[in-house]
Amino acid sequence: MIGLAIALLSIVGMFVRAFVMEDDTEWMKLLLQKILLIGMLVMSLSKDKVEDEMTIALRAQSYAIAFVIGVVYALVMPYVEFGVSNMVNSGGENFKNLGDFQMLLFMLMIQLMFYHNLKRYR
Repeated sequence: MIGLAIALLSIVGMFVRAFVMEDDTEWMKLLLQKILLIGMLVMSLSKDKVEDEMTIALRAQSYAIAFVIGVVYALVMPYVEFGVSNMVNSGGENFKNLGDFQMLLFMLMIQLMFYHNLKRYR
């Protein structure tokens, strides 16, 4: 619950920063991104009410799945983004690598999603 509250407050802060604040506060954007990652990490590492060998194994399996999918995402996504941006914009777009926030957010979301689904259908 604490991790969820931290993540939700960070998301609300991102919306407030985007739509209410007039000046561009890059430091606040970075701070809110880090707080969101911390909230998701707390959610990922928190214990369940009933923690047994099965839930520990499911958590480990979800981390492994998130790692493999994250690596594939990091390898494929820059090329997909490059191709789509060149199709949409006729000018030659630059090739961009993924940022650390995007990569960590993706992997934590995958881990949480797979852990929830594995736990539900065990």
